[in-house]
Amino acid sequence: MLYTELLRLWDEAVKAVDERDWQGALAKLNDIFEPTARTLFVTAAAHLALGQLRPAIQALDQTIAKDERLAVGFFQRAGVLLLANRLEEALADCIWAQKHMRENAVIDYRQLGLRYKLYSWQVLYNAAAVHARMGHWDKAQDILLAAAEEKGAARAGPLEAALDSVSRGEALTPLLVPEGEVFRPRKEEVEQLKQRDFLGKAKVITSMIPNDDFAGFDPLRGQKPGFYEPKAEGQESRYMRLKNPYEARATGELSVPAGGLVFVFGEADANGMVTVIFDGKRGLLPLRLLEPADPKKNKKDERGKKRKDSVPNGIPLPPELKPPTRPQTPSNPPEAPPSYVTATQQLPSPAQYAARAASPSDLELASPTSDDPGSVVVKVHYRYTMALRVPLGIPYGKLQQKIAHKLGQPASQLRLRYKQHGSQALTPLDGTEGLESLAEVVEAGRATLWCQNEDPLVNRTILYQMVALYDYVAQGPEDLEFSEGDTIDILSEVNEEWLEGHAAGNIGIFPRCFAYRDAEEAQEAHQATVL
Repeated sequence: MLYTELLRLWDEAVKAVDERDWQGALAKLNDIFEPTARTLFVTAAAHLALGQLRPAIQALDQTIAKDERLAVGFFQRAGVLLLANRLEEALADCIWAQKHMRENAVIDYRQLGLRYKLYSWQVLYNAAAVHARMGHWDKAQDILLAAAEEKGAARAGPLEAALDSVSRGEALTPLLVPEGEVFRPRKEEVEQLKQRDFLGKAKVITSMIPNDDFAGFDPLRGQKPGFYEPKAEGQESRYMRLKNPYEARATGELSVPAGGLVFVFGEADANGMVTVIFDGKRGLLPLRLLEPADPKKNKKDERGKKRKDSVPNGIPLPPELKPPTRPQTPSNPPEAPPSYVTATQQLPSPAQYAARAASPSDLELASPTSDDPGSVVVKVHYRYTMALRVPLGIPYGKLQQKIAHKLGQPASQLRLRYKQHGSQALTPLDGTEGLESLAEVVEAGRATLWCQNEDPLVNRTILYQMVALYDYVAQGPEDLEFSEGDTIDILSEVNEEWLEGHAAGNIGIFPRCFAYRDAEEAQEAHQATVL
């Protein structure tokens, strides 16, 4: 089969999926007699949307046969098998999906045409869902606790709800790739399918007619710099802004927030709807909600009015200042500790995993052994989760030594942190105070602490904490890499746009606009109340 024909049918099937025409998509996909792993994934998605579990599983079987290392294929098939109540097979697929994650916390499939990020905690969630269906509630709870320690799990709200459901003995709904998210062909390749006239229409450059003085080519027109505004053939085009938010109510309409800048094609139809492009998508919006807008002027106004401490809605632009080098520390810091090792990196084979399904967990929490009101159960998050009972008035040093003894680590290299109410930042526990002074941490005889290895922080002072807004990939050896939701200890302010911070045992610099202080809003409100 010609690759161009496969691209054409694949593109038409994806367009049918976008219109929720599942039967039409299957009709196009069935015409591909040499399917690939990605087109078979689209076939499985269409069958799953129609509620046809058996054909969906068969399509996913062929997908994995075509690409044996496609982690998202094993993840999707595990979820469908769980819906079909084929628990042992679903559990095996969860194991192989985790194996093919290749120790990565997340795999972004956008380069392959699938707008979806598969996280390691999502695979563990489905494994916990299988154990919950089997009635292994302790095993399901342990796996969920391990998933909470995975990178990127800080923003995973389903984990907290899942732990509550398991504690009540309720089954979990499996996670799947969202409906309509499928592998798409590359836009550049699809555009090459259209026939192009590279020669253009014939033009007279010399004439055989007597007394005809014309000869030569039409000169090139100069290009004017400025805001690019595409034109539709034979139609007037313009940029406009949405006055009020609009939610899509029918097929072909778009959901656009208030103030969204859209590009308008032509005039409105009989129903007052006009074709627009917003965020790379084309659809319909009511013309009555649109008003003229100058993209360049509005962008400048938004930058001028934006508060310095406000949280941006989009990925920020790179800082204008040149990235500086890391500030010199007062003394030579020791070598950084080894990278964190998650509790799920060493995966057993499917047979071993099934044999251990009914065995007690290795991550059992210490339950209270007495009802002493002067003691408290402390749950500690490290590379794994454990708990111990300590007196309420225990000094920080003795608490640190007890936890270090449990973890098998030197006490001098461990630092305890806690979360304040309404904050996502991990605040270091002061070495001069005990648990009795932290009323907001100790509730109903229980407390939750986070333990981190912080060798590089020797002789360094933490100015304050910030929470990461986005994932930041290091652009150089001096940069600090982190994920959205991570807590960052600020060690120094390099300049107006760059900070030096510490996260996950590493020290480096990063742009200030990639993190925020969640305590700033509360502090401002407190100052306003005092005034």
